[in-house]
Amino acid sequence: MEKPNAIGWFDIYVDDMDRAVAFYESVFQQRLEKIADPTGDTQMMSFPSNMKAYGASGALVKSEHSRPGIGGTMVYFSVEDCSVEESRVIAAKGKIVRPKFSIGEFGWVTLCVDTEGNMFGLNSMN
Repeated sequence: MEKPNAIGWFDIYVDDMDRAVAFYESVFQQRLEKIADPTGDTQMMSFPSNMKAYGASGALVKSEHSRPGIGGTMVYFSVEDCSVEESRVIAAKGKIVRPKFSIGEFGWVTLCVDTEGNMFGLNSMN
């Protein structure tokens, strides 16, 4: 049996679901989908995913059990070219912490902050 990747799913915690969905849909030009929570305690909006493809998927989550903010989990989104999504962050009311920079043989990264105060990264090979 093959060993699975360390990350199978991620949650990005938010205070305002509508604002966060608008931000991520604007930056990535993709629709997020509502996920039902069987407990009824949490609102969730999922990023597009293909469970057979490499990498993990995840969701925006509004929950009483956790809060957004810098200093927690760092999520890196795989994109074709960081500069494309980076160019949409400010218009979507986010912030650029560190514009596209080289990480050597591992490609390029942009560090951003979303509308909820979460830092996230964009990662590309171009």
